[in-house]
Amino acid sequence: MPGPFRRSPRDYELLPQGSFDDGDFHELEPTPSHSQSSWYSRISHALPRTVKRISSPSTYTRRRKNAALRLCLCWTFFWFPCLCLTLVLLAGIFFPSYTNPPPHYKELRRAAVSSWQPGRANPRNEKIFIAASLYESHGEYTSGPWGEQVLELVDLLGPGNVYLSIYEDNPSPATKKSLLDFKAKVTCNASIVAEDLDIKTLPRVRLPNGETRLKRIAFLAEVRNRALAPIDSVGIAFDRVLYINDVNFSPIEAAQLLLSTNVDSTGRASYGAACAVDFINPFKFYDRFATRDLDGYSMGIPFYPWFTSAGSAASRKDVLSGTDAVRVRSCWGGMTAFEAKWFQKQTSPSGKPSSSTLTPLRFRYDNATFWESSECCLIHADLTYLRTGQGMPPDDSGIYMNPFIRVAYEPATLSWLALTRRPERLYSLIHDMLNRWVGLPSHNERMLEEPGQTYTDTMWEYDDPARAFRPNATGDDFKGHWAKKQHVALPGGFCGSRMLLVINETPEQGEGKWGRIETPRPPKDT
Repeated sequence: MPGPFRRSPRDYELLPQGSFDDGDFHELEPTPSHSQSSWYSRISHALPRTVKRISSPSTYTRRRKNAALRLCLCWTFFWFPCLCLTLVLLAGIFFPSYTNPPPHYKELRRAAVSSWQPGRANPRNEKIFIAASLYESHGEYTSGPWGEQVLELVDLLGPGNVYLSIYEDNPSPATKKSLLDFKAKVTCNASIVAEDLDIKTLPRVRLPNGETRLKRIAFLAEVRNRALAPIDSVGIAFDRVLYINDVNFSPIEAAQLLLSTNVDSTGRASYGAACAVDFINPFKFYDRFATRDLDGYSMGIPFYPWFTSAGSAASRKDVLSGTDAVRVRSCWGGMTAFEAKWFQKQTSPSGKPSSSTLTPLRFRYDNATFWESSECCLIHADLTYLRTGQGMPPDDSGIYMNPFIRVAYEPATLSWLALTRRPERLYSLIHDMLNRWVGLPSHNERMLEEPGQTYTDTMWEYDDPARAFRPNATGDDFKGHWAKKQHVALPGGFCGSRMLLVINETPEQGEGKWGRIETPRPPKDT
């Protein structure tokens, strides 16, 4: 239909083709009209130019360059992604990672789903103390998936076999209501405490400028210990302690962590501690601060196989072997099972108190001002020392990370983990290369310390401590100097690094709940 955009027949005429490869646009001459020249004259006119173009080396050089460029682009945007996708599919289908657990894991799962009988996943009726220290602003954990998963886990283990202890500090009204609603659903013996914790009562460290701050790790150790507090008051000798963070998890896998990790000849799980593996997204391992490999080295790039090839690389080799008991010095992984006897007062076979009666295992922190270790790492260091009398066992600490058991901090991430774990064997080569490139593991000058050893550290000393520590100290009261000091090592030198993590108690101390203060460096000649 005619309209304002109707085209003329001339608009559809074919444009004359020309070769732009040689770039000699000025040599193009008008071609004589068909009506004004014969076929012979047209051929004789075009032939010299064609011969010149064919015989020119630059024509083939440019064409080769263009072909190479097209090939490079094709590989970059088509063939290479296709190759990667093929490798991922083949590895995920034929060589999946941590998707085929040992037979006894499958037996426990079958028992868990085959009936509704309470305790169906705990055939030996082992006594389990479940602890959690939470902070939820609106009761989102106890009223959400986390609470449902804990209740299901209690049912799998048997309400008569479980004691549940939850501790919440400074809860909001919504959190208090959520805790009350949750407690009404709990079928086992439980202690659910919500209180206003006055952090001013906790121990503090003094900075070189005289300011006192509350260490973040001191606070975390305190609230974790408050969740453990009922363990000696209920009159039960527990077999296992399970500590759960604010993570999303499978209740059946939690039971497998407790009762299936590293089984012995009798079929009973054998460990001092066994940790899950936690993820902040479908690929990224989260809890690097608390995890150390069997040699005491810190973690590598936070994706599979997580550990570096430094030292003996025993932990990395264990991961690549697909074992459910990866030997480590410490771990946490959002959910950790412990041998319970180290957390309770014990008696010897004669009925007399044992040496561990006075010191049941608890979380602690480093009291040095500018040295931080995760409370979740230090508890494994103390556990190893209690179990072996050594700070660094030669080949097995009795502490294991179990990569079959995975948890996540978001429900969506948890739903992806069954898929993203399948091709992860492919990551090991690039993981090792990246670790070397970025310089991991990081250096720790106290990694080889043994408990009881004396070590020397450079610290700030006040010229007059009495003046520096008085409440109204100012100005010259804080004068001092750097000095070398000797200290007796406790277990866990491998856990730490030079920094100070604090709680921001007032707005002027910084945004957010947590803060970090840079470590002052002593002069080189000190």
